[in-house]
Parts: sequence; C-alpha cells; structure tokens
Amino acid sequence: MESQEMAWNQGDLNGFMNAYWKSDSLLFVGSRGPSRGWQTTLDNYRKGYASPEEMGQLTFGIESLEPAGADHALMLGSWQLDRSGGLDTLAGWFSLVWQRLDGDWVIIRDHSS
Repeated sequence: MESQEMAWNQGDLNGFMNAYWKSDSLLFVGSRGPSRGWQTTLDNYRKGYASPEEMGQLTFGIESLEPAGADHALMLGSWQLDRSGGLDTLAGWFSLVWQRLDGDWVIIRDHSS
C-alpha cells in the first residue's frame, strides 16, 4: 500500500496499478458499479484523474488486515485525496481481497466508495 501511495503521489498510475492482478478477471467496484479487468481499471483511473491536480495526494489508512486461508487476505481501510487548485478533498473507504499468486500478493477484488 505504501508503494501505491508513492506511485499515485508521483502521478504514476501504471506504478499504482502494480498492486493489482493483471487479469481480465480483476473486479473493481466503485461509485459507478462493477467493472472487470486490469486495463479497464487503469483506463477508468486515467479518465477520472486526468491531471496531477485531479490526482492530488493520496493517503491510505489501514483499519484491518485478516488472513482468509493460506493464500488470501481481506483488508479494510480508508483513502483520502488532498487536492489543490480549488478542487475538493475526496475521501472514502475500501475493502480489498488480496491473493498470493506466484509468490506475490496482488489485489484481485477492490470495492472502493
């Protein structure tokens, strides 16, 4: 999550997406409903945050991380985007399902509000 924060705050959406499962089966549920796929998720981030001002500075707060078997974990947390230039600060919550694939932990499900 620290790597994601750093990548986002440097305007590096590809780096931010490194934590996600690079698969068409990745599930992201946001304010506009569910979407599937790593590329779709990246494209949606690019549309929603087209400039450094819109991206702002991201901070995560991890509330809990619980194992769900040997190769899965559930995470609950908060996010906040501090934005300048007259743009509102945005904040919300997320729940993530992480899975260990080929020795790496990746997000396979993201529900952010």
